Amino acid sequence: MNRTPALRHGLTADELNRISEGVIGAAIAVHRELGPGLLESAYEGCSTFELIDRGYRVVDLPVVYRGNLIDAGFKMDLVVNEAVIVELKAVDRMVPVYDAQLLTYLKLTKLNLGLLINFNTVKVIDGVKRIARDFPDP
Repeated sequence: MNRTPALRHGLTADELNRISEGVIGAAIAVHRELGPGLLESAYEGCSTFELIDRGYRVVDLPVVYRGNLIDAGFKMDLVVNEAVIVELKAVDRMVPVYDAQLLTYLKLTKLNLGLLINFNTVKVIDGVKRIARDFPDP
């Protein structure tokens, strides 16, 4: 089993907000190009491309259990700049379990900020939800 890649803890509110704004901007660009109605995997691939093209680092981070990466058949969608978790959806409506999923990922990684982005909307900005855990004081 592999060890977890290094995550960036202790970033300031401004740093986290800049990453968040960049992720949302990339999602808007992807949505303008593709529109709603595709599978989540298409949005994930295009969002990864868009973020990397804009200079961000994007890693896949599977579930970590007791310090070990576990191949459990699922993973977090994106971790941007080793600091912000992004969960992508393409659903008719968001349900509370998505919030719980992202909050659990934040707790497991001890990261402070996550974004839920639903691409199955007329305007993707209407499908963005920000979830913070122990967010640093500005």
